Amino acid sequence: MKRMLVTGGAGFIGSNFIQYILDNQQDVVLLVNLDLLTYAGNLENLKTVESDPRYVFVHGDVRDRDLVRDLFGRYDFDTVVHFAAESHVDRSIVEPEIFLTTNIIGTQTLLDAAKAHWKIHPEDKYSRAFRPGVKYLQVSTDEVYGALGRTGMFTEDTPLSPNSPYSASKAGADLMVRAYHETYGLPVNITRCSNNYGPYQFPEKLIPLIIHNALKEKPLPVYGDGMQIRDWLHVKDHCSAITTVLEKGGVGEVYNIGGNNERANLEIVRLILKELGKPESLITHVKDRPGHDRRYAIDNTKITAELGWKPAYTFGRGMAETIRWYLENPEWVEHVTSGAYQTYYQKMYGNR
Repeated sequence: MKRMLVTGGAGFIGSNFIQYILDNQQDVVLLVNLDLLTYAGNLENLKTVESDPRYVFVHGDVRDRDLVRDLFGRYDFDTVVHFAAESHVDRSIVEPEIFLTTNIIGTQTLLDAAKAHWKIHPEDKYSRAFRPGVKYLQVSTDEVYGALGRTGMFTEDTPLSPNSPYSASKAGADLMVRAYHETYGLPVNITRCSNNYGPYQFPEKLIPLIIHNALKEKPLPVYGDGMQIRDWLHVKDHCSAITTVLEKGGVGEVYNIGGNNERANLEIVRLILKELGKPESLITHVKDRPGHDRRYAIDNTKITAELGWKPAYTFGRGMAETIRWYLENPEWVEHVTSGAYQTYYQKMYGNR
């Protein structure tokens, strides 16, 4: 019977993961969602599970050491899945400090709490003995690897070479997780995923931003020539992969999670316009952002060969379902795009 702490569970991937776990993992008897509810966190994402007796929401900051330590003591977690992070590259260019403190210090705070609570002999600073069955899983990104040329793919052995404050902060967090395993023996895994898409994604990201603007026939901001290539992963496939790593992943191992769907940004925009019956004249090429990586591609051989996971969604099915979800949930979209988001949007794209 698992007692799980999920951080950042009101965000896009975290909320999908919580729904996935509570729907599919009956051995999870408690799931605590710790989220600060910054602009991208939305409890409306979790309406389907808020009455589940196994689910507890805690409003708080992963950097709050007293709070995190108290939660471990109160709920006796044996599993941590750490999503909570500042995650948008554009914002990291404008406000890098918040990325460093949240993504690195927040990760260290969780690691310290897990280490202290799970150690069999906490008084022995050299002991590497931990309770059986405990695991800390760090949810990371392929952006820590930097950029690829026209060929090749990221493997788990690709050197870390981040190119933005966001990816640098995530790489730093990953290295802390690795260090806590190597130094203290903490049972950990790190997963590094490609670009996610699906329901509940905040519209700072490409696919929901383009859907939202296209429906209102507003200009569609496309960086540079729009030929930046990403490997697209449906969020439900990501959730199933994380669950597989929790259950089967070797302690201390890193697993890349990719969807085998390389697409250029401009191709995605044109596909959405076609599905919505909107003209390509809405496309507006804007000044490219600094340090914009040209191509990412994930080699997911390790997780598929060693753990037996593979993506279930084709890109066509996933995009059709995603577009339909946004069309069927206009109230959610309107709510998250009101107020503070409008100021943010103008700041990011208004002068380009």
